Amino acid sequence: MRVFTPDEVERTGSKYLGILVAAKYARELNALPRDTMPLAVQKKLTTRALEALLRDELDFTLVKRRRKVA
Repeated sequence: MRVFTPDEVERTGSKYLGILVAAKYARELNALPRDTMPLAVQKKLTTRALEALLRDELDFTLVKRRRKVA
């Protein structure tokens, strides 16, 4: 198991933002069919997502949330 420190994840500008981006990417990986993933890669999805984030393989943009007007 790989341990990620907050300093590593903070490369996104905020450690909380880094965790949110990695969690969203892990959900996307989980949605993929199992046969598209190589069998040699047996890591957990969260570990793979955090590693991809730290290697700058993820491109993301922040979108402001729309609030409902009552």
